[in-house]
Amino acid sequence: MYDTDDLTGQLHSLRDYIRWGASRFARAGLAFGHGCDNALDEAAHLAFRALQLDFDLPETYLDARITRAEGRDILDLFDRRITQREPAAYLTGLAHYAGLDFEVCPDVLVPRSPVAELIESGFEPWISDLDPERILDLCTGCGAIGILCALRFPYATVDLTDLSPAAVAVARRNIERHDLPLRVRAIESDLFDAVDAAPYDLIITNPPYIGSEEMAGLAPEYRHEPEVAFFGGDDGMDIVARILEQAGDHLQPDGLLVFEVGFSAFLFEQRWPDLPVTWVELERGGVGVGVIQAEELRIWREQQGAEPAAAQG
Repeated sequence: MYDTDDLTGQLHSLRDYIRWGASRFARAGLAFGHGCDNALDEAAHLAFRALQLDFDLPETYLDARITRAEGRDILDLFDRRITQREPAAYLTGLAHYAGLDFEVCPDVLVPRSPVAELIESGFEPWISDLDPERILDLCTGCGAIGILCALRFPYATVDLTDLSPAAVAVARRNIERHDLPLRVRAIESDLFDAVDAAPYDLIITNPPYIGSEEMAGLAPEYRHEPEVAFFGGDDGMDIVARILEQAGDHLQPDGLLVFEVGFSAFLFEQRWPDLPVTWVELERGGVGVGVIQAEELRIWREQQGAEPAAAQG
């Protein structure tokens, strides 16, 4: 342990605190992956949050002197990060994702999907002629992906669905945070059960896709997140299977399904080797993001001998 009063007398600048925190995080063996992928960025993130500073602060401010009271606030967050092993976003109540802040808590995953890169590009080349008018963010969590879609496509209406009432409540607060209540709504729904019958131009989903073996090996940080948002059955593909079975009935004929299964993509391909998926190569990293055209999905399902499910109202 350390003496806080003594340490605030030894550390003087924001840079000093970030360097010290990064060393402590590395020594503690923390796991990263909730927006930051290394100890230095994580320490900077928490220090900036403690001081309520913007993340794009000019580098010269890193040498600004920190008061003892401010230093104690920074050290408190550092200490909680180490002792509780909670993701930084849960400690501050905010996740910084795709340049925006979203409210988060242990009722929702911390948003970190690489799908944000696709949203920024407008889903080109798969969507290039006309912007989507109706979008569904399935398994929305805090609502970040659907909200980013609404901001990227300003004339679209967006539905956010989640099985968890607590997650839906968080998503609704984020809709208000980003001033989108007229175009975005959050719905409590088991996948497609409570959505409108009208088809969507775009369905985007980051469903539970972690299997039993991977769940058993999760680092402590990930165990603070809701298990229901992770666990997808023994091989991780149970929820994904339901989405593939039903999504075609909720898409326009020229619609698009975008999904993420991360490092479980090889399990996806083992289970559905004939499914015509295009795996997206992302410039900023991230794996297991696939796209399927609605017509290809319907043809594939017919070839499997599946009976089309009726659209839910």
